[in-house]
Amino acid sequence: MDTPRACPECGAAWQDGRTCQDDFHQMLFWEAEFPEYGIVHHLTVLCYHMQHPSLYSPETLAEGKRMLADFLAGTPPSEMRRRMRDRVDSGRRSWKVTGTEDAHGAYERPVRWTMTARDVVVAGADRYVESVRAWARSMYDALAASGNL
Repeated sequence: MDTPRACPECGAAWQDGRTCQDDFHQMLFWEAEFPEYGIVHHLTVLCYHMQHPSLYSPETLAEGKRMLADFLAGTPPSEMRRRMRDRVDSGRRSWKVTGTEDAHGAYERPVRWTMTARDVVVAGADRYVESVRAWARSMYDALAASGNL
């Protein structure tokens, strides 16, 4: 059986046995090692999951699109948490956050991502914050270009 050479969800090339999940964990490690990098944690998690939509439920993927637009417009994470508190409260919400085999996020039309987690990691820890911000912007642009917003 052949081992995949690219991510089936985001299309990133897998090199030296490193997967997208490995890159995501590298980014989380950098955030733990350099606490000031946590300023973009909300974007890191959102971007990674949106490029791997099966990790989200269809409802959460739709929320993610709105969140990405709001974050890029300058909404701080604290304000986003306040706005969404009631909607995502597990005691009130009728939908799952995470995707399941039977119900997971997917885009209506294919998206050509111009930047992935791999690109953030390859740019290095020294450029982490600016790379994550560029990744978020590139994702919004790719989603808009594909007609998925």
